[in-house]
Amino acid sequence: MEAVMIGGVRCLVLAGVLFVPLAARSQGLNTSAIDQALGRSGQKAGEVYRVGFPRTDLHVSVQGVSVKAGLALGSWAAFSGTDENATVMGDLVLLDSEVNPVMEKLRSAGFEITAVHNHLLGETPHVMYMHYMGHGSAPQIAGSLRAALAVSKTPLEKPAAPAPEPATPPEWVKTVNDTIGRQGTLRGGVLSFGLARSEAITEGNMTLASPQGVAESINFQETEAGKVATTGDFVLTAEEVNPVISALEVHHISVTALHSHMLTEQPRLFFMHFWANDNTASVAAGIKAALSHIAIK
Repeated sequence: MEAVMIGGVRCLVLAGVLFVPLAARSQGLNTSAIDQALGRSGQKAGEVYRVGFPRTDLHVSVQGVSVKAGLALGSWAAFSGTDENATVMGDLVLLDSEVNPVMEKLRSAGFEITAVHNHLLGETPHVMYMHYMGHGSAPQIAGSLRAALAVSKTPLEKPAAPAPEPATPPEWVKTVNDTIGRQGTLRGGVLSFGLARSEAITEGNMTLASPQGVAESINFQETEAGKVATTGDFVLTAEEVNPVISALEVHHISVTALHSHMLTEQPRLFFMHFWANDNTASVAAGIKAALSHIAIK
């Protein structure tokens, strides 16, 4: 018999069977308490509750492309566990001047900072990305996160309902979906893919789910007729890193960063960020080629 932590809950494994305490199964997360603390609601995916804070206040451009919030400017928080014993982890999009004030707020609330770095290259204004993890009661850590965001210019008011997407997706969306062989989600003019890795990933003693930042995250935005920009992050094991770089180079997709997002994950993971703005089919083919070197479901 062995003990494992899943979403902050101690569970037992006996003869390969996972036993989750009944109290944990019945409690879960009171998402309304999280919503109240954050001032907005999110989306539940399995046992993870994820809330977004898009930086709609920023007007960022990369090589002449005006970057939509959904393409590369989305702060987020993923909650798991129970009301009394919750974990939150995520990624904050920050201006240079916001990094240390936000970090100080998070650290004073007991949060761990797990990475601070770039995801893009040559963007104006320059933005940084801060990865973090916190533990405690769900309302408490949600309130601490909101207090940290409040020292930045991140919009905290409840966002307006998004405009409805067209009943018939634009042709560029069909081209990307068909080329990659998967169906992405179109929202706010950005087509997004979240592709789960095939193996289990742990951080400390907690098994992570894809919405906690361990899925291949790929976004596309139309920039002009017949062209799309793409960016995101490939989540890679060590042996996948250079084959993916080679595939991207062949298709003229630039690597913009390679680094870690967490501190003690197993297996060790590398996050590779990328950028291209070119012919829709060509860009999508490059992403598909890169994915062929990654162990995804």
